[in-house]
Amino acid sequence: MKSVLNSLNTYRVFLAALVLGAITVACDEDSTTLGGNIIGGNNFETSIFEGTQVVSYTARTPRVQTNGLNSYQLGTYTDPIYGRTTANVLTQLLFNQPGPNFNDEPEFQTVTLSIPYFNTLDITADEANTYILDSVYGDQPVHLQIFRSNYFLQDFDPETGFEDPQDYFSDQGPTFESFMGELIYEDLSFFPSAEAITINEGEDDEEVLEPQLRVELPVDFWNELILDMEGTPELSSNNAFKDYFRGMYFKITPLGDEGVLFYFDITEASLEIAYTYQAIDVADTDGDGDTTDTITIEDEVGFNFQGITVNVFDADYNPAIELLLADQDTTNGEPYLYLKGGEGSIGVIELFGPDTDGDGEPDQLTELKANDWLINEANLEVFVDTDQVPGGNNEPDRLFLYDMDNRRVLIDYELDNTFANTANDFKSTHLGAVVRDASDNGISYKLRLTTHLNNIILRDSTNVRLGLAVVQDVITTNFRKVESPLSEDINNVPPGGVNSQEGTIVHGNASPDAAKRLKLTIYYTDPE
Repeated sequence: MKSVLNSLNTYRVFLAALVLGAITVACDEDSTTLGGNIIGGNNFETSIFEGTQVVSYTARTPRVQTNGLNSYQLGTYTDPIYGRTTANVLTQLLFNQPGPNFNDEPEFQTVTLSIPYFNTLDITADEANTYILDSVYGDQPVHLQIFRSNYFLQDFDPETGFEDPQDYFSDQGPTFESFMGELIYEDLSFFPSAEAITINEGEDDEEVLEPQLRVELPVDFWNELILDMEGTPELSSNNAFKDYFRGMYFKITPLGDEGVLFYFDITEASLEIAYTYQAIDVADTDGDGDTTDTITIEDEVGFNFQGITVNVFDADYNPAIELLLADQDTTNGEPYLYLKGGEGSIGVIELFGPDTDGDGEPDQLTELKANDWLINEANLEVFVDTDQVPGGNNEPDRLFLYDMDNRRVLIDYELDNTFANTANDFKSTHLGAVVRDASDNGISYKLRLTTHLNNIILRDSTNVRLGLAVVQDVITTNFRKVESPLSEDINNVPPGGVNSQEGTIVHGNASPDAAKRLKLTIYYTDPE
């Protein structure tokens, strides 16, 4: 995914600066824990502990914050476990340069909307300009419509006295659709094409564009909206324009049981109006020797979509699973965790069992602290329920483990300096990608939380609840708000979990298959 790769390149700059500091921190931690002794000396014994008490259950997240994402999704996707989700988009349109002056006798010629698809150039192809689309799911067309929106997207929340940014959520589709205005564009059978697009073919200014949703919009609509309003306050600034033209609503209607869904970077989208106007040829550009005649000049006015954008979902969450999630055992844990991106569900993991003596700390944690162990490695092993999950490309490659109580990544995420050529390998020491069998079916995930455990046991850090989410990428970490019927304090998810369409089922701590139960494996050194 191109936006993910862009984020990856940016992040590498940060990581390069972080490496030296992380090494220093690690060395300091070892010295503090061991009192200056060397691991592997005769006075130390290395062992494995697999008896950590774990409680895990699933929290439904039917309402997720969907503005301010690094990528958005449009289309319909049917998950083999959880059912169909349709993703629509409401977005603001902004002038590249407000207050346009169209000069004398202007005429709009074309209005072109462009939304590039995530893609890679196929260097193995025989023909030039051959692309492979990335982040496109499904193989059936859908009905695409684009409407004028009359819903005003506010920058700030009036309930906080306009001090905090306004949040928008995935379930606001019905509200947005009640404010739909004129139909601007319609494609009765839309499907993303991997073909490059050639414009001005055969001319001196011929240009080949990467694959994209590129359509011509009706000129008459934009004549009335823009050209007839030249010089008015409505076009003088983007703030005024956002109130005048409040946005565009992209609506998808499935044509059958299946469909197609694609991801895109809204900051790469554009709208361009090509127009002509009349001017005196004072420079004799046509070479006829007459500097008083009138000539036709071509120009354009550009727009972007870098205001507020909101994804809204219409999700048919599997009713059988919905029923299971309505009655979760948060004390003893559950047999399975049902993980689904978007308007889906996340796992909640609590470590070290109950606090029976009421001292504010789980009993097992107290015992582990008394052991004075140095934790060399700690892994949370998560096994896919292959009896319920069909496997293959529908399975998520990555899961994200995070501090649910404080809406942040774990310290192991910050210290994971894995440099990756692909986004799927990023932070792979901490957040290991799915292990697949010979048939490409997911088997397990290994999530390393060594420093997190050391901080709890040796440095008295808080034993927080851990969240476990399906994610589209692990790079972006600006957590999004969610609402869960299970508990008010389950209120956040990593952004990659919001814009992920995939789902899976993994074994929980109470799984009937003891060998595949969710467990924490600790490799430790015990000073003699």
